[in-house]
Amino acid sequence: MQNEISDYRPGAIGRVAELHATYYHRHWGFGLFFEAKVATELAEFLRRFEKERDGFWTIRHEDRVAGAIAIDGFKAATDGAHLRWFIVSPEMHGKGLGRRLMTEAVSFCDRQAYRRIFLWTFAGLDAARHLYETFGFRLVSQQEGEQWGTRVTEQRFERDRDRT
Repeated sequence: MQNEISDYRPGAIGRVAELHATYYHRHWGFGLFFEAKVATELAEFLRRFEKERDGFWTIRHEDRVAGAIAIDGFKAATDGAHLRWFIVSPEMHGKGLGRRLMTEAVSFCDRQAYRRIFLWTFAGLDAARHLYETFGFRLVSQQEGEQWGTRVTEQRFERDRDRT
């Protein structure tokens, strides 16, 4: 089946890191630091993954990972569930796959009764921001920073259950 959503698949860590590295290098000049950060943190997350607490979904196209999203619920009780590693390959943009992945992640958080979901992004990713806002996320802070190895205006978005 084309464009099927599933959980972890062999090769997903490398492919998700590759999708992030190539897209953000091409459009924002991110380099080795960013790719290594994505690969390392995603691998660490999947090693401590707990099915009842965390979520990881990939979208496949022609038996290859074409997008992904994760919910890290490790600190959900205190800080909120962390939405991470959301990406759809550029050739698959405009097909509703990002919306499908976001629906899966937000629905998981709702089933887990997570009070808050948060994510970090940066200014200039307008299509992603529009999608976040469609799902009830709101910008709560922004500042200049280099958490991805390149100076950008970092933004934190949150979605609170009682506000949606």
